[in-house]
Amino acid sequence: MGVTTRTPFIAGNWKMNLDHLQAVAFVQKLHWTLKEAGHEPESVEVGVFPPFTDIRTVQTLIDADKIPFALGAQDLSTKDSGAYTGEISGQFLSKLSCGYVIIGHSERRQYHAETDEVVAAKVQAALRHGIAPVICVGETAEDLEKFGASAVPVGQLEVALEGVSADADIVVAYEPVWAIGSGQAATPDQAQEVCAKLRAVVASKLGEDAAARTRVLYGGSVKSGNIASFMREPDVDGALVGGASLVVDEFAAIIRFQKHVGV
Repeated sequence: MGVTTRTPFIAGNWKMNLDHLQAVAFVQKLHWTLKEAGHEPESVEVGVFPPFTDIRTVQTLIDADKIPFALGAQDLSTKDSGAYTGEISGQFLSKLSCGYVIIGHSERRQYHAETDEVVAAKVQAALRHGIAPVICVGETAEDLEKFGASAVPVGQLEVALEGVSADADIVVAYEPVWAIGSGQAATPDQAQEVCAKLRAVVASKLGEDAAARTRVLYGGSVKSGNIASFMREPDVDGALVGGASLVVDEFAAIIRFQKHVGV
């Protein structure tokens, strides 16, 4: 694994899965599993991103049991308050101790027609309330064939970082759309190539110091059997995990990538 001072970040995006009762059981079991395995919390930051209806319950559990997990949301509104039925403000998420929020996930872009400009507005909304945006970028199979691996995600990130200050706390997640849920992940070399170019965008927009501290994650069919190969790459600082984050033993094994394969 490349030499870095960036703490690896393994984030579980639950998507529209697990009600609040199931969320309690899951978080408790994940915590116990990691504890029994001797996981050292300071070695890897673990984040859980439940549906909105679970966030208060998970927050209460994390606080009461002093569970060393970061809490995040899966989306937020561009607006802070007002007559926006069904929207969730960053102000609300901040009051629930959400440290992170996923922005620009490919499913939001695809199913909710979120443009790069909407993503940029959501990044600003998160930062206004002290929440670190996990900015998702990635290309479809068609984009890959037409433009190559990095052109689309680089362009998406350039727009998302417009107006962001150099000292902002952000996370970037490269999720090739063609790999999400397909069982066919990018190769470590492919992930490294794009993640390096994304870090270069951060350097260009926010400066070298920001690029050095910003964590760039890979997402797309991540599992315990391939996570270590990604984490050996110098510009891959963690993973945004989808389906595998819903299986306690599998997600715990991904989190423990340093131990179970001797990385």
